[in-house]
Amino acid sequence: MQRLTRTLAVAVTVALAAVTGAVQLPSAAHAAIGGSFTDNFTSFDTSRWYKADGWSNGSMFNVGWRADHVWFNGGVMGLNLDNATCPAGCSGKPYASGELRTTDLYSYGRFEVRMKAVKRSGTVTSFFTYTGPSDGQPWDEIDVEILGKDTTRMQTNYFTNGVGGHEAIINLGFDASAGFHNYAIEWWNQGTINWFVDGRLVHQENGSRGPLPTRPQRIMANLWPGIGVDGWLGPFTYPGSPLTARYEWVKYTKY
Repeated sequence: MQRLTRTLAVAVTVALAAVTGAVQLPSAAHAAIGGSFTDNFTSFDTSRWYKADGWSNGSMFNVGWRADHVWFNGGVMGLNLDNATCPAGCSGKPYASGELRTTDLYSYGRFEVRMKAVKRSGTVTSFFTYTGPSDGQPWDEIDVEILGKDTTRMQTNYFTNGVGGHEAIINLGFDASAGFHNYAIEWWNQGTINWFVDGRLVHQENGSRGPLPTRPQRIMANLWPGIGVDGWLGPFTYPGSPLTARYEWVKYTKY
């Protein structure tokens, strides 16, 4: 039931976003397929990334995106979650946070990040690939998610043509909120997706549970509190001071 609830909630979220324009991209963002890169976050590379600003991703996200909640300092990119107000496009959400997206789309390859997650019930710290109606494509997605209710675990998932329900829970053997660790998605056109933690293969999908994604996708990271999905994320209460997810680098190797 938890998996079904989450899948339906995300489907509703994306449908609402597509209808309302909540995931509208800058016109220059409808770009070509990107090549290999490493970004050590020494500065904000506007040719590679843009910050979501002034909208919400939909009903399951109890947060609106603000560009000023994405920051770069000392080789770290941070996403702040707090109770600041958000512009009208955020649909009256009570919290604001940050989301970073690539300007280009990326196809088969290895997607890597070094990050430190937030420990707080009701939250998700993420690194993922995504495309959908805003790119003129069906919804495909591949996820690394750390649920703040238990930061000793990682959740993986993928969506193809809007169909998800492929979650897997991975025991990390450490607390993802206590320090930086490396997480990787290896997406092969031979028909597998591999997930790695600190260089160790922890999960594989081969299409036996449903077709794998095939469309080029954006590389994304966000931090958000849920609403209406307490069975999945746990309840969220704001602690009174900002929560921050931190990222030291992102790397993509084209296959």
